[in-house]
Amino acid sequence: MGFRDILEKYKNGAIGLEEALSHLAKPGIEDMGFANIDTDRRKRTGIPEIIYASGKTTEQVRLIVERMYEKGLDILATRVTAEMFEAVKTVVPDAVYNSLARTISYKHKEEISEDNYIAIISAGTSDLPVAEEAAETARFLNNRVITVYDVGVAGIHRLFHKWDIIRNARVIIVVAGMEGALASVVGGLVDKPVIGVPTSIGYGASFQGLAALLSMLNSCASGVSVVNIDNGFGAACQASLINKL
Repeated sequence: MGFRDILEKYKNGAIGLEEALSHLAKPGIEDMGFANIDTDRRKRTGIPEIIYASGKTTEQVRLIVERMYEKGLDILATRVTAEMFEAVKTVVPDAVYNSLARTISYKHKEEISEDNYIAIISAGTSDLPVAEEAAETARFLNNRVITVYDVGVAGIHRLFHKWDIIRNARVIIVVAGMEGALASVVGGLVDKPVIGVPTSIGYGASFQGLAALLSMLNSCASGVSVVNIDNGFGAACQASLINKL
């Protein structure tokens, strides 16, 4: 809760003096001992606190989600497991699980913009887990999203069947493994920001996405930026900030 929320709740009798003072002593922080939830991050940065579940126990994820839900915060957890979702459902029955993206989401109120949109393109079907993580994150951040999947350079003609969708987007996320060439192709054809997401898809010499990462970083197409390997979440956060400028 921000200062205004705390004072309004105290004024209306929703919380007592001691609770109000405890919030004012540590504004923007929900201290859980093993985690500190940054409740003011959306106001400060435009991106709210989001749970990275990998490395956390199922019980830790459940407790963090429960505290965020009680505080009226929207919830997005990435890199989750099916077991984590089953635990989260016990405290947030309406939570939504995308098994492909490995995300859990819950919003108290939907606020999707119907104007500008983010286009998310995947080179291959094998790249869909990362592309779907980007799509779930972008929607969570109140963006309209249109996806164009499996249009990589091995059959580049497929890309142009969706060209009007791609070129009219405010910002474009390109998800590609193997040699990662699709980001350069798209970047050389549009006048919009392109965010490349290299994936760890490919045979041995792709080095778990390193080849695609280096290819995108060395793109000769102007206007292509690159996030880390398999980081659909990071790409969506950047795209959301651009989309809302």
